Amino acid sequence: MFAKPLNSIYVSMSSVAPPGFVVTLIPAFIENGKYFAAWQHEFFGTLLMILLTFSPGKWIGVGSQAFEWAVHACGVVAADKIGGGPHVNPSVSVCMFALGKCTYTEAVVRISGAMAGGLLTFPLAKVISDSLGLTPLGGPEYSADSLTGDASSGIYNEFFATFFLLVTIFVLNFEMNFGHYHYWIKQFSTAAAIRYLIVIFGASGPAMNPMLGTTWAVFASSGDHFPTDPVHYIVYWVASALGGLLASLLYVIYAGGTFFGYSIPLGPIKKGVPEVTVASKKKK
Repeated sequence: MFAKPLNSIYVSMSSVAPPGFVVTLIPAFIENGKYFAAWQHEFFGTLLMILLTFSPGKWIGVGSQAFEWAVHACGVVAADKIGGGPHVNPSVSVCMFALGKCTYTEAVVRISGAMAGGLLTFPLAKVISDSLGLTPLGGPEYSADSLTGDASSGIYNEFFATFFLLVTIFVLNFEMNFGHYHYWIKQFSTAAAIRYLIVIFGASGPAMNPMLGTTWAVFASSGDHFPTDPVHYIVYWVASALGGLLASLLYVIYAGGTFFGYSIPLGPIKKGVPEVTVASKKKK
């Protein structure tokens, strides 16, 4: 009964929206919309994050690195505060699931919301820059050496950039306490770390975020298709996720807890946490 109308709506939306956008809407309504708020936070958080952190040096802060960095930091904080504390990063969502901080379903919904935001925001940014005569925003790009096919530098960059990003998140969010001004200090500290990692691991863009790598690639292809080169996904998704998961595993060894539902027979190193003497299954 509803098959034809729904198919017609799907075809109509697909013809005007970026490729894959309609698919990213579906998880928002899983379990009768139980996780819709999470999807919404990721969508708007991603939109704000891209507009507010990609524009420094392009639309504002041009010619002054100090001012550019300051605006970037403010953009990171504003995107988080206004967006409701989203992950805006599939690798972060995967790590939060690995640590038991969110369910598998919620992680999928958050990743979908972030992808939806990225797919729409880059075209929106182009409309803004064209309308106001501003410098077009750029994005993370990487391709293997055309002669050797070597993608090691991109893999190395995304792996370690994401690893250190997650270490920063764990330390500032789970271990440090700055008292009354905790939120503001940890958010600006996170922004500073992100900017530093962008400079250090620049060979792959860097993205430190699979969503940014792929949604920018879709936009850069004139919005026609997702990347077809497997190297793209190895660099921006596999390497990034593995870097984050290594940081998560080391955090469990340090602080205790579980990793994908399993206790680790190492640690915890942190004082005051009972030692895990037997690896036990706690499969969800």
